Amino acid sequence: LLPAMWWTAEEGEMERHKQLGLIFLGLLAFRIIWGLVGSGPARFSQFIRGPVAVIAYLRGGGAAPPGHSPIGGWSVAALLTLIAVQIGLGLIAQDVDGLFSGPLNHLVAYETGDAAREWHELTFNILLALVGVHIAAIFFYLVVKRDNLVSPMISGRKLVDSFVAQPRLGSAGAAFGALLVACGMALWIFYGAPPLGQ
Repeated sequence: LLPAMWWTAEEGEMERHKQLGLIFLGLLAFRIIWGLVGSGPARFSQFIRGPVAVIAYLRGGGAAPPGHSPIGGWSVAALLTLIAVQIGLGLIAQDVDGLFSGPLNHLVAYETGDAAREWHELTFNILLALVGVHIAAIFFYLVVKRDNLVSPMISGRKLVDSFVAQPRLGSAGAAFGALLVACGMALWIFYGAPPLGQ
């Protein structure tokens, strides 16, 4: 979605940009919900580790779990946080002329919407740099460490050197519920977040 978001903004296709933003918001909401109720390796509690675990891993003393490594977990957290900031800014931003705005722009002052637009552009460039680092790390693991990180993301299976207990899998009901909540939230925001009672 990132290239499509960039292209629609550059070409002034703001209605399409807004629609893609809705999809992005839904995906982000789903990932956050799934990080709380989903499968073991997808849960934030399983891959966000403290500084001691990160330092031990960087020094080669800590074994990487079958899911994200301690440093990979923080990389995911940084990406999700930056995407949330980017989407949040887009929701309240307005264009230079004030003719096109995000669905929640009506909740902020004109100056705030204008500043959000500038921050939205800056944050996008930071996000691209972080995505680049993330992709470079995946290639580093593939080429140097001979550890394919992409295949397990797709298949859900990974070969490991020693015995590990099979991770707890999330239920289809939890996934469906997370999807409904994420889609509902995204649509509610997309349509200007009207009060819940209306």
